[in-house]
Amino acid sequence: MSKDLFIRTSLQKQWLETLSKLEEDFKRDSQKNDKEAAFPKENVKALVEAGYTKLTLPVEYGGGGIRVTDMVLFQETIASLDSVTGLAIGWHQGVVGELYEKKLWQETKLASFAEEILSGALVNRAVSEAQTGSPTRGGRPGTNAAKKGAKWVISGQKNFTTMSPVLTHFLVSAWVEEKQGIGFFLIDREAKGLSIKETWDVIAMRGSESHDLVLDEVEVDEENFVELNNGPRGDKINGWILHIPACYLGIAQSARDYALKFAVEHSPNSISGPISQLPNVQNLIGQIDLELMKARHFLYSVAEAYDDSERRPLITNELAAAKHIVTNSAIKIVDLSMRLAGAKSLQMSNPLQRYYRDVRAGLHNPPMDDMTISKLAQTAITHSETN
Repeated sequence: MSKDLFIRTSLQKQWLETLSKLEEDFKRDSQKNDKEAAFPKENVKALVEAGYTKLTLPVEYGGGGIRVTDMVLFQETIASLDSVTGLAIGWHQGVVGELYEKKLWQETKLASFAEEILSGALVNRAVSEAQTGSPTRGGRPGTNAAKKGAKWVISGQKNFTTMSPVLTHFLVSAWVEEKQGIGFFLIDREAKGLSIKETWDVIAMRGSESHDLVLDEVEVDEENFVELNNGPRGDKINGWILHIPACYLGIAQSARDYALKFAVEHSPNSISGPISQLPNVQNLIGQIDLELMKARHFLYSVAEAYDDSERRPLITNELAAAKHIVTNSAIKIVDLSMRLAGAKSLQMSNPLQRYYRDVRAGLHNPPMDDMTISKLAQTAITHSETN
């Protein structure tokens, strides 16, 4: 089971060929980076140099102008090579895609920041906080922004700042009292009062270095007060969040490929031939490929619906459902792969144990499973009541 069925354009083929050339380098340090909780800086550098980080920037701003479907294909591929690289660069791709598609900033700011992206800038939103939890649940940030003279002064602390070692810009959410709303401020890494507190010590996506961002009276120009949002971001239809399930689908594909290779090569002396000939092993392989097929078809179907201007208005909860289905399927696929490989999969030198840990991080990326199920129910009830 592969993604070949979903490769349709020359652009897709071109970029998949480019990414395939990075496979050896990306895979080489995965185990080491996981053990040391070290960010794969060289991988991200290679993607920037290849022009990958310009792809979700629209053509009119000098970028590649790719669609969500393209991004999903590329992100799945990168994550299959190295999960941390996939998740990390996906945030940049998704943020840029949403910003420019929805024109969330003033045109002059979009144009000037596009130049930064074309020169290699990397950006991610910094929104999560220890006291508020996921911003998709609508919590008010403890980070505050107050106007002092011609500047905004921002203080607070954000957690889960993925890609913190290499980000050039942080899109920081803060409560703006005088606006009675949540503002987003574009802050340069070199800003005085901005620092990274190295707090990331987890079992999954260890190399993402999703440390805390500390803001100690950081001064920001008015032009960098780029967004004002009075509602939870989780209520918005944003197809660019599909980079999240694409990452976990890539991990699942890697687990499947390892398990299948093991099955066709492992020949214990208790049987004649490889274990792939055993009915119970074939049952596991069949379950894995069925789960992978279901997840991939659903994800790409939703991405294609989002890219279709006529179908997009019909989307209700499909984006969240895609994340739910793919993430949970990915967890199941890794589990089945480990059952096939047996105790060998628990060795620290075995990639399956890393996939097992990394894939569970998806449960804690937005939107959360309980919110997705709740919204599905609410939508069904509302539709029933109005018809």
